[in-house]
Amino acid sequence: MPHLTVDLRNRIDDLPKLTGMLAQCGERFGIPEPLIHQLELALDEIVTNVISYAYSDDAAHLIRVDVGVQDNEITAVVEDDGVPFNPLERAAPDTAAAIENRAIGGLGIHLVRELMDRVHYDRVGNRNRLTITRMMGPA
Repeated sequence: MPHLTVDLRNRIDDLPKLTGMLAQCGERFGIPEPLIHQLELALDEIVTNVISYAYSDDAAHLIRVDVGVQDNEITAVVEDDGVPFNPLERAAPDTAAAIENRAIGGLGIHLVRELMDRVHYDRVGNRNRLTITRMMGPA
């Protein structure tokens, strides 16, 4: 499967590397701009949450993002060595409730689920692996 990979430090100021890699994916793999934008929104949310919540220390950590295209599907895999956390176990937020009555958190993974066709979590050794998949067009 043709793919591109970027390694990010667990720092918000590394996010532009992700944007640059996604632009390259769009050009190299012929991914339409609207899909690149959706992928960027989803991956930005995922990586920002990893940076913000996955580590219990101030040490440098590496977050790997791999994006590939095969059989009309775009697949992105985000791997980190943070604390074990399956975001798919979170209950869906009550978006009908008044803002002041909503529980904190959960909107990010809700957004990812809405933008992507499939979202899957694995814990592999000491790494979290979140895989998101989006169809490029009609199958």
